[in-house]
Amino acid sequence: MFKPLALYAVLAGQVLADSTPRFEPITVPKHVYDGGWEHFVGGGLAVLDCDGDSRLDLVAAGGSNPAMLLQNVSADGGAVAFVDATPPALKITGTTGAYPLDFDGDGTLDLVVLRVGADIMLHGLGGCDFEAIPWDFEDRWSTAFSATWEAGQSRPTLAFGHYVDRADPEGPFEACDINTLWRPTASGYAATPLTPGHCALSMLFTDWARTGRADLRVSNDRHYYVRDGQEQLWAMEDSPRLYTEDDGWDRHMLWGMGIAARDLDRDGRDEVFLSSMGDQRLMHRAEATPTYVDVPFDVGSTAQRPYIGDDGRPSTGWHIAFGDVNNDGRDDAFIAKGNVQQMPGNAMEDPNNLLIAQGDGSFAEAGNTAGVASLHRGRGAALADFNGDGLLDLAVVNRRAPLEVWQNVTSTNGQWLSVSLTQEDGNAQAVGAWIQVDDGTSVQAREITVGGGHAGGMAGPQHFGLGDANAVKLRVRWPHDGWSEWQDADANQHLRIAR
Repeated sequence: MFKPLALYAVLAGQVLADSTPRFEPITVPKHVYDGGWEHFVGGGLAVLDCDGDSRLDLVAAGGSNPAMLLQNVSADGGAVAFVDATPPALKITGTTGAYPLDFDGDGTLDLVVLRVGADIMLHGLGGCDFEAIPWDFEDRWSTAFSATWEAGQSRPTLAFGHYVDRADPEGPFEACDINTLWRPTASGYAATPLTPGHCALSMLFTDWARTGRADLRVSNDRHYYVRDGQEQLWAMEDSPRLYTEDDGWDRHMLWGMGIAARDLDRDGRDEVFLSSMGDQRLMHRAEATPTYVDVPFDVGSTAQRPYIGDDGRPSTGWHIAFGDVNNDGRDDAFIAKGNVQQMPGNAMEDPNNLLIAQGDGSFAEAGNTAGVASLHRGRGAALADFNGDGLLDLAVVNRRAPLEVWQNVTSTNGQWLSVSLTQEDGNAQAVGAWIQVDDGTSVQAREITVGGGHAGGMAGPQHFGLGDANAVKLRVRWPHDGWSEWQDADANQHLRIAR
């Protein structure tokens, strides 16, 4: 059973003078994710440093509108600011999402662009410019993606999640498409169907058992699989196979939209947070097997209905992001919310959630008081430090409403640490590595992943809130290798570690 008090008893002394979250809206170039029913879902946001200036830029899917690249021109520690710098390769329509990764290991981030139609691989040229990489993608409706580097490989393994099969004349209900796994071979790549598919809306390669092998978690939309589907976890063996009840995998059925993972109680096992229509599912793994159970309702993470206004119908959650927004040493959670379009059974005025971790291990809603309770139809999102001041800012793509960006202006004396990893074996960003940070009371653990969220993700520094710790020890478990030695690090710095 999830026992948050086991962690927060040791953090009880970290009471900061004023850590009430506060965000201020920032004016950015107008961008709207729009389109018909094929763009009811999607609307992802990619976060990456595409020009090498150590500031995180944004790529927002556009649906029937062109995608947009927002280049970060923020002053260090100053006002957050973006300009439209969309290169020709991104001025395309039909996009549902985007994920950054260094596909070829040259140190410059590339982009995987998900589409209604053939997906696109874009090679990063530097200076936030890109060019298409030839790839034999089929015409599908892609809504999820994840990537990892398997043992012995210098190129990544890619997983694409496809939604409803638009060519099925019996659809859309019970017409979920298959998913596709691309594994590197001696001569290129080979595609393997992952079937059955249950209308994937999020995927995440994660080393959930901390054995050194990342398996593929898939969150699926019950609205279209209706009866026979479920959440999935693929064991990445030579021939991928689904975990079953014989492995300890419990059957879960939900309107799955997004995935986030984080070891909240610091017991060495990541919790998994799944967004959905109605209840948001924060789940804890209490055993060595992949057996996940819901945390108790009084933890306050369910976020099942709007917390402002008079619309009492169930909420619709999309992107989930963990991050310590007030640097008190406890991970908070942001959930982008919004009706699919006009679903009468769900709330229309559905504010985003900002769930602030409390000293007793529960969460308290702060979306409205913090200033981020937008009533637009939120989709993809990101918590990231856009101006390098050690505070996590926020960006949200909205359906049929402009993209929103908020600068974190929280007044806090909480300490922080930002950590980036690099290596030279093809997996330049050390995807699959683990970082541990020991503040003297407990150990935070963070896995470097590509995937999760809703149709978008981030390639950038890992942010650790440290509370009142002025110095920590940290170590790294590099991909498919052992742990490094512990090293000392002062708080309040951006630390870059090369293997």
